[in-house]
Amino acid sequence: MPRFLTPILVALVLVLGAAAADAACLVEYKAKRDAPLRLHYGIIELADAECANPGPAVAGRIAADGWELLTVMGKLTPQQAEQRRSDAGPFYLRY
Repeated sequence: MPRFLTPILVALVLVLGAAAADAACLVEYKAKRDAPLRLHYGIIELADAECANPGPAVAGRIAADGWELLTVMGKLTPQQAEQRRSDAGPFYLRY
């Protein structure tokens, strides 16, 4: 292998490794607003570090628009999230 390719390959491995380390998870949740009461179901993408305890991360993001987290329903695979995309409507990966 030519010597000039070695640094390029090392850089590529580091970039791909960093991307894998910062993998994300998809979480489904329910939220509400009062006066008048409005409810929504959504799917949100979180950093891997937030996936162990997604409640605070979800609550913080949706609170910026005045929503209150009711419940985190669970984690989804990308295929499950895509199947529920129409259920989430405008709240699919909004936050």
